[in-house]
Amino acid sequence: MHLLQRHGTTPAARLAELLEVSERTVLRDVEALSAAGVPVFAQRGRGGGCGLVEGYRTDVSGLTVGEAQALFLWGTRDTTAELGLGPELGNALAKLAATAPTDAMQQADALASVLVVDRRRWFAAAEEVPVLPVLRDAATRARRVRLRYAASDGQPPAVRTVDPYGLVENAGRWYLLAAHRGQRRTYRVSRVLEATVLDEPARRPADLDLAHEWEQSRRALEVGDAVTLEVAVDAAQVELFHRLASFQVVAGTTPERLPEVAGDPRPRVRLTMRARRQAVGLLLTFGGEAELLAPADLRDELVARAGAALAVHA
Repeated sequence: MHLLQRHGTTPAARLAELLEVSERTVLRDVEALSAAGVPVFAQRGRGGGCGLVEGYRTDVSGLTVGEAQALFLWGTRDTTAELGLGPELGNALAKLAATAPTDAMQQADALASVLVVDRRRWFAAAEEVPVLPVLRDAATRARRVRLRYAASDGQPPAVRTVDPYGLVENAGRWYLLAAHRGQRRTYRVSRVLEATVLDEPARRPADLDLAHEWEQSRRALEVGDAVTLEVAVDAAQVELFHRLASFQVVAGTTPERLPEVAGDPRPRVRLTMRARRQAVGLLLTFGGEAELLAPADLRDELVARAGAALAVHA
């Protein structure tokens, strides 16, 4: 009934495909609905199909235009597809659409036609996460899971059994929060090569707060190797410097403009970056157009790496 209200007269073959049943089942269901008093019909031949008498609708849901727009925007998100719930979301929205006011649905469709959601970071390819539905199943059913995980340092993949806490999507990247041998860990899902759900209950803290766990993990990652720089940048390159640095600064911070020094017209900037190596890479990008003023030990590291690069490429 929801499908017919939304799409009008529809071939039985198409209904069978959408409902994952046979055409015979669709026709039997149409007969059953008709016997129950629903004005539904099945018309054979070219241009035929199953339909409802014109003007017939079930009770509407009462959704406002804003509510319908907010709800149906979920249909534009890749998140549900990656979690393996794309078809389920589509079916749920189809059922709701059938009972929503016509004006609300028209406005929801209008918003969807002028909005694109792209969760990827700039200059980054979309990550492949084929095991995400398996991890979702393990987390929601509170079952332990065996992972074959590729480390970031190039070492051979390791096998470990973990107690999943939950999943986090951050700027297009998925992370699994879990405990391994009682120690809390964060795993990047794109590095999980295989995942097997075990028939063993996961051990989780009784007071687990996934949002708090993620905040703690994120803070530890961002400040573990963080470094605060003071840099003098050529005036013509300040805008580009800010733009490139914004991808690597610690969350919640931005490059800060410092007072100029007498005799040196270059703008000065203070910023906190997530990792020393990222800081060195950013500064090497600008060559002589950016000078690191502090900290001194990072300046020494910058000189050493620049010298090594010169020795290889000269």
